[in-house]
Amino acid sequence: MSPPEVVVLDYGSGNLRSAERALARAGASVTVTADRDAALAADGLVVPGVGAFAACMAGLREVRGDQIIGRRLSGGRPVLGICVGMQILFAKGIEHGVTTEGCAEWPGTVEHLEAPVVPHMGWNTVDAPEGSVLFRGMDAATRFYFVHSYGVRRWELEPDPAGNLAPPLVTWAEHGDRFVAAVENGPLCATQFHPEKSGEAGALLLRNWLSTLT
Repeated sequence: MSPPEVVVLDYGSGNLRSAERALARAGASVTVTADRDAALAADGLVVPGVGAFAACMAGLREVRGDQIIGRRLSGGRPVLGICVGMQILFAKGIEHGVTTEGCAEWPGTVEHLEAPVVPHMGWNTVDAPEGSVLFRGMDAATRFYFVHSYGVRRWELEPDPAGNLAPPLVTWAEHGDRFVAAVENGPLCATQFHPEKSGEAGALLLRNWLSTLT
């Protein structure tokens, strides 16, 4: 069986090469590109991100990355957001009093963490829900590497009243108060932490995600 084809979306954000290397080690055939056709055709699309929410959204829109994400999801094609690449999937981000519209794949606001020490930098455990695919094979003591000052502190997505859609699986972590550490929502997954910097735990998470592409 050939390895899954994964595109790491190049929209001017950093951390592209470390994501590329980690995905390749996990068993993917990886291309780093902003090419729309390649991003739409790949088995999986990874959207990394570091820095400011507003700058990432500006870079994403420059390459029509928001449209690429929406087009893939409308066809049930997998997307994985990492760090700010997760944050921009929410409705909006607020930094220094300035509100920036996100991709709005999920309702919710990215805001400053309420914690004694910010940024949240270093290793932390997460509270993954039962049935998680991303965290399959991991126990509660597993740690992941975080570097961020902002996050989603309230989950605002209401359950589907008709019961036709499975509710998203939301993983939480704590630094000061709780924040969303990961989400699994059909073809759309995302992590606030950096799996590519999280050693064997991060490698296992990427392998778990790649297993959903085949």
